[in-house]
Parts: sequence; structure tokens; C-alpha cells
Amino acid sequence: MERLNLPGPNAQEIVSRDEKVISPSYPRGYPFVMDHGKGSQVWDVDGNVFLDFAAGIAVLSTGHSHPKVVKAIQEQAEKFIHISSDFYHPKWVELAEKLNEIAPFKENAVSFMTNSGTESVESAIKLARHTTGRTQFIGFLGGFHGRTLGSVTFTASKSSYHRGFYPLMNGVVHAPFPNTYHPILASLPDEDYGETVVRYIEEQILGRIVPAEDVAGILVEPIQGEGGYVVPTPGFFPALRRLCNRHGILLIADEVQAGVGRTGKWWSIEQFGVEPDIVCIAKGIASGVPLGVMVARESLVKWPRGSHGNTYGGNPIACAAALATLDLVGSEFMQNAVEVGQHAKDIMEEIMSRHPSVGEVRGMGLMLGMEFVKDRATHKPNEHIRDRIVDLAFERGLITLGCAKSTIRISPPLCITRTEIEEGMAILDEAISIAEQELID
Repeated sequence: MERLNLPGPNAQEIVSRDEKVISPSYPRGYPFVMDHGKGSQVWDVDGNVFLDFAAGIAVLSTGHSHPKVVKAIQEQAEKFIHISSDFYHPKWVELAEKLNEIAPFKENAVSFMTNSGTESVESAIKLARHTTGRTQFIGFLGGFHGRTLGSVTFTASKSSYHRGFYPLMNGVVHAPFPNTYHPILASLPDEDYGETVVRYIEEQILGRIVPAEDVAGILVEPIQGEGGYVVPTPGFFPALRRLCNRHGILLIADEVQAGVGRTGKWWSIEQFGVEPDIVCIAKGIASGVPLGVMVARESLVKWPRGSHGNTYGGNPIACAAALATLDLVGSEFMQNAVEVGQHAKDIMEEIMSRHPSVGEVRGMGLMLGMEFVKDRATHKPNEHIRDRIVDLAFERGLITLGCAKSTIRISPPLCITRTEIEEGMAILDEAISIAEQELID
């Protein structure tokens, strides 16, 4: 593939200005400076064109600037841009009605609108405490739930997310996630590894650390995002649901990255045949307009007027964008995620067969991960080759993002075509070949 001359002069100038006025805390990678986008393609400020396999961290579910989403935003902006949650507006109610229709549980669903995923998680924490009268929680190693103080306490994908911020919120214990590629626990004969994890929670966490009657909720990503796009074993969620039922613990599904059709169903927890009690939503719900939602069973939402609220949550422009997004995902792009996602996974597995640095390909729909290792026998992560592949792909016109220690995530817009997947995978294949020659031979 042709190597682009990056960064160009305009990009260099913007990056230089950025360094002087923007917080250095942002996790910047390579110097991509965006000018505009359309569908699954993006252009930088120097006119270079790229395929987007990141979608703004799985946010742009309908692609960049889908005409129907843009039109919905424009029409709402011409009417009014903001009304606080002290009052009412139609789009807010319409969105909540739509979420009630597609919620992953049979009971009527009640929504609390927020601005982001981390706010949705914070809302779930507060509701779980208020509803149950309990104070303790269980999270999972490898999980990512946001950056605000409560949600970052649950986050356990990198210690750097905690460094310098102690003390965190009290009352969270972490269990291993059922990652069969990097197992921590020993299973019994013929025991699903997910069942092993739930047995560990029952015997060790509830048996030795925190009494079950003090646990308000278990917060879990049905498919881990920042933790490496890890899919749990089939026995995990049924066993976890049984444990929650047994002890009166709320099951809270963080669908911020995996939801809104990305795995081929509205919510990734639907892939495992169980119903949660609370769902945390953001990212893909509004095609890039900031919006989050906490959706809960109606029977749980009994907190009184004024006990929780915000100024911008349920912003009319965000709600309009979300309604257009959900219509497009439901009518077109969720099925595309199934079909094109399988095509992408097939190509990734073929690439794996030719490259010893690729340890595992995993995921569902268009939420796919490729983990890089030093050798397949030990599964030891190879962060250096992963990072080099990300840079080489960028230099050849492919936007990707890493996650976990050594995984590249494939999370393009749900509108991406088979041809675009093939073009992007060809770039990725070449980048892997070059990186292996540089760092292995």
C-alpha cells in the first residue's frame, strides 16, 4: 500500500497549537487531525483520506454525518437547542418510548438521560444504592466504565486510570472476568469457565469479603471493551443471573461500547439469553452527539422528585440524533453488523493463520479484536508490535485503536461495506507483515 506523508504541514500546525492549550491527560496516539468524514471514510486537514476502523471509539454507529442524522439535528436546532430537565420536550419522551420498546427485559423500562457513558454508570450506582438500601458492589478485572470517581472505581483495565486519584469510591470488589485466553482461576472438570468465575464470586467474594445482603449490584460489560474486546463463555451470564436472583443483587449491564446494534443485537447481553435489571448506554446511541442513558426496570425507579437530575441530559438535539440513529440501526445497520462483521472476522482469522504474532481473533458483529502475542504457547502480550502495527496502518490510510495490553480493536461504523472491510484488512495485513519483519526477524 502507498505510504502517506504524515503528519502533513496543516496537521503539524494544529498539533503544535493543541499542545499549548489542551490538557496533556488525553490519551493521544498518532497525529490524525480530522477535517471531515462521510460514512466510513475520513479526511485530515491536509487532504489525506483514511478508512475508519475506530468510529470515534465505537460511537459513529451510522457513520460520519449520515444525511438522516444531520437532517434531524438541523431540524431540531431550528426549533430550539436546549431546555433543562426542569421542563419537558417531545423528543425526550419519544426517545424513552423507543428505548422502552427495545430494552433487554420484558418489564416496562424507565430512562434517565445523561451526557455520557460515565454519567450513565454513575446514575446506575446511585439508583442501585437507593433502590436496595445496600452500599457495596462487585465489578470485574479488565472492565472499563468511565473516568468520573464512581465509575473509575469500577474500572480495572489499567492501573494508570487510578494513579493519583486515591481514595476512590468505597465499596467495590473486583472479580476475574471469564477471559479464557488469559484465565486466572482453575475450573473444575467439565465446568464452563464463566461458571467458575461465578462460583468464585459466591465462595470467595460473598463468602469471605462482603456479605451478599450488603451488595447492591454487579456491574459488568457483557463484552469487555477497553479490556480487550473479550467475549465471556456461554455459561457466565446465566450463572451470574442466578446468583443475583438468589441474593437480591441487581445485575447492571454496561452497554456503552457494545450496545446499539454493534454485536448484531440491540444489546450485547441479549447474545447470552439473560435479562439485566439496569442498562447503561452511550457511545453509539446518537451517532456522535453526546448522549447517555440509564435504562432500568420500572419497578426499581422509585426515587423521589429531585433526588437525581442534571442540566443537559436529554438535550433535544441529542435526542433527535438518537431517534434518527436508532431508526437507521434497526432498519439497516444492525443486520449489516452481522453480515459484514462475520466477513471481517473470517478475514482476520485468515490473517492470523499466516502471522505468528496474532494470538487470537475474537468478538461479535462489528466489535472485533485481534490480540498480538510474543508467542502463541504462552499467550504473553506483545504491546510493542501492536503499537507499531497501529502506526503503520495509520501511515497507509487506516484509522485503528488499541485496547488492553496488546489488542487492536475493529469497531468501524455499522454502515461499513464488505469492500471497505477488505480494503482496510489488506492495509492491516501489510502492517502486520512489516512489523513482524522489523521486530521479530
